[in-house]
Amino acid sequence: MAKVIGIVEDDKDQLENCASAMRRKGYDTMPFTKAHEALAAFGKRPPDLAVLDIILGGEVDGGFDLCRKLLAAQPGLPVIFLTDRIDEIDKISGLRMGAWDYVTKPVSLNFLVEKVAAIFRIMESRAKPPKAGDGVITHGGLALDENRMTVKWNNEPVDLTLTEFRIVAALARRPGDVKSYESLMESSIQTVVANNTINTHIRHIRKKFMAADPSFDMIENEYALGYRWAEK
Repeated sequence: MAKVIGIVEDDKDQLENCASAMRRKGYDTMPFTKAHEALAAFGKRPPDLAVLDIILGGEVDGGFDLCRKLLAAQPGLPVIFLTDRIDEIDKISGLRMGAWDYVTKPVSLNFLVEKVAAIFRIMESRAKPPKAGDGVITHGGLALDENRMTVKWNNEPVDLTLTEFRIVAALARRPGDVKSYESLMESSIQTVVANNTINTHIRHIRKKFMAADPSFDMIENEYALGYRWAEK
C-alpha cells in the first residue's frame, strides 16, 4: 500500500506542485490549503508523513498550531516544515515541536521528495528485526542499534528523530571525547545547522532520555566547544 503524504500549503500552485511531485514518486497525497480541513481529514485517515507550511492564510503560526495538534493525536508522525520563514527562532521553534526537518523555500521538489523517502527508509529500518551484535553500541544503560536506528536506555525505548539519533550515535561512539559543534553539525542531516540548533537538539534528546530515567545525566556540555557522552 502506498504511503500517504499530508500536505498543508495555502498557495494552491505550490500545493499542487508539491503533491504532483509526491505522486510521481508513488505516494498518495492528502493536499489542503486550510488547517482545519486538514486536521479533520487527518483525524479520519492519518497520514504517514506531513509536510506543513507555517503561514496558513491569515494564521501566521497556523502550521505550528497544526503540528502541535497532529503530534498530540499521532505522536510518531514525521513532520517536515516547508516555509518561507528563515528566522532562526522559527527554525528552533519547529524543531522543538518535534519536527524531523525544517526546509526553507525555494527548494527543489526532487530534493524534498528524496528527503521524504529517506525518512521512510529510516522508519522501515526501525521496524526490522535486529541483527545480533551488528552495529550495536552499548555503554552503561545505553543500547544503540545503528542498523535499525533504535535507542534504548535501561531497556526502555527512546524515540528519537533521525537527526537526534545521529547526534547520540556520534557522542556514544567515543564516550568521554568532546564532539565539537562543527562535528555534530556534520552528523546532522538537516538543512538547519547552527550552534543554537544543536543545543536545541541536545535539550530534546535529554528530555526524551529523562522520560525513561529522570536521573539521566550522560550528556555533558563542554562550554563553547561542544558535548560529550560521559564515561561513567
